[in-house]
Amino acid sequence: MLDWPAFVIVCAMKHMPLSHQLHHLRTIITICAVFCADRTNAAEFPAAPDGTFSIAVIPDTQHYRNSATDSSVAGEQTVTNAVFEAYVDWIAENVVRQRIVFATHVGDIVDVNSEEQWSVARQMMDRLYGTVPYGISVGNHDMVRSGDSTLFQKFFPASRFEEFGWYGGCFHSPPGRSEISGNNANSFQIFSAEALDFIILHLECNAPDDVLAWADTVLERHADRRAMITTHMGLGPRDKPKVADDFFKAPKGRMTWKKCHGERGNSPQQMWDKCFRKHPSLFLICCGDQSRTQAMHQSSTGDEGNIVHEVLSDYGSHGQRVMRFLPGQNRIEVRTWNPGTDEFCTATQIVVDSNQHQFDLPYTMTVHLK
Repeated sequence: MLDWPAFVIVCAMKHMPLSHQLHHLRTIITICAVFCADRTNAAEFPAAPDGTFSIAVIPDTQHYRNSATDSSVAGEQTVTNAVFEAYVDWIAENVVRQRIVFATHVGDIVDVNSEEQWSVARQMMDRLYGTVPYGISVGNHDMVRSGDSTLFQKFFPASRFEEFGWYGGCFHSPPGRSEISGNNANSFQIFSAEALDFIILHLECNAPDDVLAWADTVLERHADRRAMITTHMGLGPRDKPKVADDFFKAPKGRMTWKKCHGERGNSPQQMWDKCFRKHPSLFLICCGDQSRTQAMHQSSTGDEGNIVHEVLSDYGSHGQRVMRFLPGQNRIEVRTWNPGTDEFCTATQIVVDSNQHQFDLPYTMTVHLK
């Protein structure tokens, strides 16, 4: 079947000289080729089948635009974030189709720690509010270097979530110091899907020892639930880069350096050693932060022999992660989907290996926790 523009040209050709007919025939061939290519290459994210469920992972959403942001636009006064909007809208629209039971944000929800950007961030996450449970890890851009996350706490306080049964609670700072680590800056959520019970902690960037002690207590108290952690810094250049090129080319793994909380802060490696590795129920850690690593995953072994998958996603506008759990197959399908272009991300300029964008993780779900 001809596309409509091509059909119109064909109808008109019979009244044209032969030379004009040949010219327009080439036009028709071009139109049909484009039309067919669009139909052939158009990707569709298959619906989640019965007996499965999904978790959406929102990467760093630092794509604010207007005349006062880092991405300035002359004459544009209203702060916008089209990338953030596309991600949350897709999640909201696909809760049923993809059986999305939770959404987790890896942090750096803002680029500049300002009221204007936090207001937009709140508007974006409000599109999920009451639709699907969600949690946010506070990134280094979401606080100041000392660990003060006052603006995050203003726009996403614990009181906003306490009405929901899935909200488990948060770390409470010592009296008079709530701006550091307090009031939902470190939180946990609980949910169940396909007869499996889960707990997910959202820990701030470089969480200090008192926060990790709280996390230990929470995980021990809910040891009968399958545990996940989202924290902003995780994988990337193992040692702190000394020159810009190190962010791209230096050896990568669990990072041994930090950005926040000064001497009190813990690097990703310290957080693993002091807390994460001790919990046999832990099977997944999500992180972001490293836009120059962008996509990476590795699997480590905890002290009790449990396999812990560590997964980095900081895609910018290239897509967000959707983790589809297939309990009957003891498998998690990790897919990177770009709502802005309606296609799967299989390669970027930074990461050309498709196996870092679309991959599966083994995880036993047919056996009860010990």
